[in-house]
Amino acid sequence: MDKGFRLVLCTCPDPDTAGRIAETLVQEALAACVNLIPGLTSIYRWEGRVQRDAEALLLIKTRVEHLPALSARIVALHPYALPEIVAVPLGEGSEGYLAWLAANLAPAP
Repeated sequence: MDKGFRLVLCTCPDPDTAGRIAETLVQEALAACVNLIPGLTSIYRWEGRVQRDAEALLLIKTRVEHLPALSARIVALHPYALPEIVAVPLGEGSEGYLAWLAANLAPAP
């Protein structure tokens, strides 16, 4: 059952950039929680070439209603021309944790 929560994945070029984005999203209540995972290696195609880069991954917990504002904020703060912003439904979770998420997000726009 979809309760409207989303897990947003976003890669960043380094932990410092990731930390600044994460703190901003939480401070602005667009995200209730962001996990920062350093030490990621991404292999991808960009402008016709296969690239390999060290990155940090953000796991951002939010509600579907905040996705447009959250995505716009990431784009504004992110140094990449095309930042990764991928949202997947959080179909299940403990009721207590989901209640905490809801309580720590801005009211729905």
